[in-house]
Amino acid sequence: MVSPAGYGVVALAALAAGLVNALAGGGSLISFPALTAVGLPAVVANVTNTLALSPGYLGATLAQRHQLRGQRRRLLLLLPAAALGGLSGGLLLLASDEALFRRLVPWLILAGSLLLAAQEPLRALLLRRQRAQVPRLPEASSIVPVFLASVYGGYFGAGLSVIVLAVLALTLDDNLTRLNGLKQAIALVVNLAASGLFLLAGPVQAPAAAVMAVGATIGGALGGRIASRVDPAALRTLVVTIGVIVSVILFAL
Repeated sequence: MVSPAGYGVVALAALAAGLVNALAGGGSLISFPALTAVGLPAVVANVTNTLALSPGYLGATLAQRHQLRGQRRRLLLLLPAAALGGLSGGLLLLASDEALFRRLVPWLILAGSLLLAAQEPLRALLLRRQRAQVPRLPEASSIVPVFLASVYGGYFGAGLSVIVLAVLALTLDDNLTRLNGLKQAIALVVNLAASGLFLLAGPVQAPAAAVMAVGATIGGALGGRIASRVDPAALRTLVVTIGVIVSVILFAL
């Protein structure tokens, strides 16, 4: 059971995660460790975290919906792969042994931190690639990489957006702004698929999920209001630093 103080901790962590997701991404690197810190088993914490942060993906997708205009064919091509991948990753998580998943957690948090750290260098690389007009593969070639990225997203999720954007930029001929909108839609579907499964069959800590959903929603709204006054790069560096420190601590335990 989570103590009253523990609910306060996870509420604040979710608020911070919602704010970070709105400004720079990587909120799970804050909220997931908070859930394990208040005593939830790793699998339960991951399931609860996915459910709690899902509303934020909807908000991000709606905010960028104008970037999806003219991409109907891509949505029809890639969203089913995202849904299937998110469902597969969720099933893989539910089938995971608690002890095994707990051993994987430090590696997953470290991987998520490194992916977040690579976001800006990757974006710069992709922009140079676009300016060089490198020949693209057929759009259908995105299906398998998007599916594999979505499996990871359904299983853990931190850094999913970075992976999906890289896949899209390497296979689709479009600007990064429009591809970012497509990435948001894919991330939303991955999380909805995994969340739907977890609602039906997952070991959810429902009170914590409800408290966190409120906190994440408030944090996301706050992030939208202060976006012009915050340096996303500095915030991203802070989140990466926290993630690396948490992973080092978990490796040492």
